[in-house]
Amino acid sequence: MKELIENMQSTYASFESDAKLQLESGNKSAGTRARKSSLALEKLLKEFRKVSIAESKS
Repeated sequence: MKELIENMQSTYASFESDAKLQLESGNKSAGTRARKSSLALEKLLKEFRKVSIAESKS
């Protein structure tokens, strides 16, 4: 679970930096990277939910 959370944090950091680049300078490729990171983050959050539920049941 710790590794999953660390992965989520690094993915969010990538998303945040790319989203800022798109917002501040209109960098289109940064927007593409931010969207890709958001999809990866969504998958990680779903995995976190599964793991969290499994751990609370044991």
